[in-house]
Amino acid sequence: MTRADVSPTPARYLLFPLLAALIWSVNMIVTKMAAGVIAPAAIGFYRWALAGLLLTPFALPAAWRQRRALWPYLPKFAVLGGLGMALYQGLAYVAASSTTATNMGIITAMIPLLTIAVGAVVLRERPSLMALLGGLLSLAGLALLIGEGDPARLLSVGANHGDVLMGVAALAYALYGVLLRRWGLPVGPWVSLYVQVAFGVLFQLPAFLMAPASPLNGDNLPLVLYAGLFPSLFAPFLWMQGVRHLGPARASVFLNLMPVATVAIAALFLDEKPHLFHIVGGAMALAGVMLAQMRAPFAAGRRARAAS
Repeated sequence: MTRADVSPTPARYLLFPLLAALIWSVNMIVTKMAAGVIAPAAIGFYRWALAGLLLTPFALPAAWRQRRALWPYLPKFAVLGGLGMALYQGLAYVAASSTTATNMGIITAMIPLLTIAVGAVVLRERPSLMALLGGLLSLAGLALLIGEGDPARLLSVGANHGDVLMGVAALAYALYGVLLRRWGLPVGPWVSLYVQVAFGVLFQLPAFLMAPASPLNGDNLPLVLYAGLFPSLFAPFLWMQGVRHLGPARASVFLNLMPVATVAIAALFLDEKPHLFHIVGGAMALAGVMLAQMRAPFAAGRRARAAS
């Protein structure tokens, strides 16, 4: 096949993963803004309850028709709902009270790298040399970022509580992605999302009932509406369309825009002025993630010769 035989990708397909990444970036800002105006347990519950309610007319009939196929996999759906909906976002809402949206965005950008590490443990996938080098570079960048320009500070003072929680949240989401790929659930993406959301709401209900009252009001209602609509429903739809038209590898490149967009939006709306350690540490972390997702040229050439 010649280069002329390959039709170019329509530009509109690039908008799908781009808009999804921007929606998730804005959600970092919304998560930070929610700190102080609504309890973390409340916004976590309201967000996924709203998403589940809006999905019900469309997804429930299909889920009911596929109930026999769903039933044996309910424990796995429960684990996924607990990791991806309850734990990941729940910890992020708690972390927002003691860290910045800038740090949250950069730490979240580590999820692809953490996914490689979790895959090595859970799936016994041997990480490549590029992944190991990228991991070391990203860890150095994170140490610079969390240590506020002095990595040695972590040894004496320790990491910020919010940064640690955000790191655990990112690790939970990495495990979520690995298990989702390993289990290969036999239903469509919307039914899968709907059942996971239902478990996420169920798991967050006890914390919501035990938390201090945090009623909806004019300050927090717009944040709940954004969280329940855009990152919970619209972004997954756009992301699935991007993966469908571009493939997972090309679509995942757009995730690297998230920390950049988060830093820019946080500076604009939250007055979080980036310091030099943010720029250098974030760039190192992002470069490490991109390096880890690359394949060594000599390895690719060796595979090509073996296949010929």
